[in-house]
Amino acid sequence: MKKIAFIGAGNMNGAIISGLVQGGFAPKNIMVSNPSAPKREALQSTHGILQTSCNIEAAKFADVIVLGVKPHFIAEVCQQLNENLDLTGKCFISVAAGCTIKQIEQALNQPCTVIRTMPNTPSQLGCGVTGIYANALINDEEKAFTTALMESVGIIKWLDSEQQIDHIIAVSGSGPAYFFLFMEAMEKQAKAYGFNEQDSRELVQQTALGAAKMVVENKISISKLRENVCSKGGTTQAAISAFSEGGLEQLVTHAMDTALNRAKEMAQKA
Repeated sequence: MKKIAFIGAGNMNGAIISGLVQGGFAPKNIMVSNPSAPKREALQSTHGILQTSCNIEAAKFADVIVLGVKPHFIAEVCQQLNENLDLTGKCFISVAAGCTIKQIEQALNQPCTVIRTMPNTPSQLGCGVTGIYANALINDEEKAFTTALMESVGIIKWLDSEQQIDHIIAVSGSGPAYFFLFMEAMEKQAKAYGFNEQDSRELVQQTALGAAKMVVENKISISKLRENVCSKGGTTQAAISAFSEGGLEQLVTHAMDTALNRAKEMAQKA
């Protein structure tokens, strides 16, 4: 069985570790490295994995190295590993936004399989979406392993080009915040109607959960689901008309394009 090193003990790496262990992956084959002790020790205590403060020790231990540090630290970490280890045969998986495969390859300065992934925050609950793209060195075994790794926290989509990573960011990576903002607005108005804070939240969150489950559990289109709620001349149709008149669709398009452009800018600056 392959051994995995997680560089960084943040929420995303923690979520993947949790998903792996719950799925039956042996904790003895997982090591996490992190400069501060509390996070890595918490992961060790919870999941029984190995831990270290040394990135080099973790990378030496592993066949697969998951880069889970902030994007502006990726190059520094990769250069550190390149200067101290023979990386032959090792596979690198990045979960950092805004850092391209070419930038990682240049920092590693050794021929390695480099896989770029873009998971979103619901991955922390096992309900994530991850877009994946790899360089030309990936083999079938590495592809299958990466698929299993990221499916431990949700669904995955292998992409035809690295450019599509930015598209995934605009749709699913940033997407949860779009829904949170809409839910915030609904919660605020529920309070204005006189519902208390707890009831307002529960009304909104259960409505959102129910709507999402209806999309998941029905094969009909989302537009048809919407139409099914809208009785002609009824309350829902009145609300939907107000959204349309306010330019909701155009605003969503503009917001997602803005996220996409920002993703491209981040990649250029990294």
